[in-house]
Amino acid sequence: MLALADDLSGAAETAVALRSPARILLGPAPEPVAAEPGEALVVDLDSRQLPGAKAARAVRDATHAAPAGTVLFKKIDSLLRGNLAAEAAAYAQDGAGVVIATALPAARRTVLGGVVRLDGTPLHETDAWRAETRPAPLSVADALGDLSSAPVPLTVVRGAPGALREALRARFAHDRHPVCDAETEADLDAIAAAALELGPGVRLLGTGGLAGALGRLLGTPVPARLAPYAGDSVRPLLVVVGTAEPSARGQVAHLVADGAHHVALGTRELLRSPRRLAPPVAPVTVVRITGAASPALARRLVAALADTVADAAQGCDLVLTGGETARRVLDGLRITDLRPVGQVHHGAVVSRTPDGRSVVTRPGSYGEADSLRRIVRALRPAPVQHVPTDPTGVAP
Repeated sequence: MLALADDLSGAAETAVALRSPARILLGPAPEPVAAEPGEALVVDLDSRQLPGAKAARAVRDATHAAPAGTVLFKKIDSLLRGNLAAEAAAYAQDGAGVVIATALPAARRTVLGGVVRLDGTPLHETDAWRAETRPAPLSVADALGDLSSAPVPLTVVRGAPGALREALRARFAHDRHPVCDAETEADLDAIAAAALELGPGVRLLGTGGLAGALGRLLGTPVPARLAPYAGDSVRPLLVVVGTAEPSARGQVAHLVADGAHHVALGTRELLRSPRRLAPPVAPVTVVRITGAASPALARRLVAALADTVADAAQGCDLVLTGGETARRVLDGLRITDLRPVGQVHHGAVVSRTPDGRSVVTRPGSYGEADSLRRIVRALRPAPVQHVPTDPTGVAP
C-alpha cells in the first residue's frame, strides 16, 4: 500500500491507522515509490502550504511512480484545508476513479448531504477555518473545485450488500467521482470494502477515518489503539506547540501544572529578532507561540519557531503539534524516515527515528485539554521534577 499525505501529522495518523508495518518518508517521494511486501509506505509530500500547481505535481509524481497493483490512498485534512482541489484532480489522473470519504468519526466530524459537520454543525458555520486566508467550503464538492463528483447518500452507504459497490460503479460510468456520506466507522468500513471490490485501479481519498477502515480490512489483526512506546527517560523532552488553536493554551497549562518548564515566544519576537533556545535543563520543556498574527504570516512564524528550537532539539525526544511545525523541526534535524510504534490517543502518534529517539506528532486541531499531559505521561511515566532554567529559556 502507498499512502500520500500533505503534512507530517496526517502522514503519521495514516501510518498508525493502516495497522500494518509502516514507514513514513518525509518527501518528496523517491522513484520508484515502492513498499516492501506487507508494508505500508506513507509519504509526507509536505504540500499543504505549497502553491496549487506544485502540490498537484508532487501528487502526480508519487502516483506515477507507484508499481502496478499498489493500493493507493490519499490522506486529506478532515476540515478540507490545504490544496484539496488541485491535489484531488492530480490524484484522479490515470486512475479508474476516486472514492471520496471525508468523515472522521473519532473527532466527531461527519458528512451528511455532502457537507462536513463538526458536532452536527456544518463546517462553514463554525470557526474551524479562522486561521485560513479564505472562507470554508460549503460542501465537499465545493472543496473539490472542478473535479467532477456525485454524492452517495447515507441510505446507499448503509444499503443492501453490493448496492454500494454498484452505486460507486454507476458514478464512475458517468465520469464522476463518488463523495460518500458517513457518520460512523461502520459506514467507512462499508465504503472502503466496496471500493476495494472494484479493483486496484480505484483509488481512495479521505481522512484518517478512511485509513482506519482500510486498516481494519487489510491490516494485521491488532488492537485499534496500539500501545504507546515509553521513550528513553534520560533524554530531555521538548514539546513544541506550533498551532494557533485556542485549545493549546489549556493543554500547555496542564503541563506547567505538572512541573514542565514553559517558554513563551511572542509573535513579534519571532518575526523580528528570532533567537536560539538554550539546550533544555528541565526534564520537560514546552515551547509555545503567544500573541495574535495574521494567517498570512503563519508559514514565517512556523519557520522562525523551528529555527529557534533547532539547537535545543538536537539531543531531545520531541512532541510536535501541527503538521508543518513537525516537518520544519525534523527537516532541521535532517530526519527523513520515521517508524510509527504506537498511539497515545487518536492522532497523537509515537514514532522512532533512525537515531533512536522518540517523536510524537499530532495535528494542531486534535486533542482534549489533557492531550499534551497524556502524551508526556506516556513517554515519561515517572513524575516530572522541575529544574529551574533561565527565565526566557532562550540563548542570546
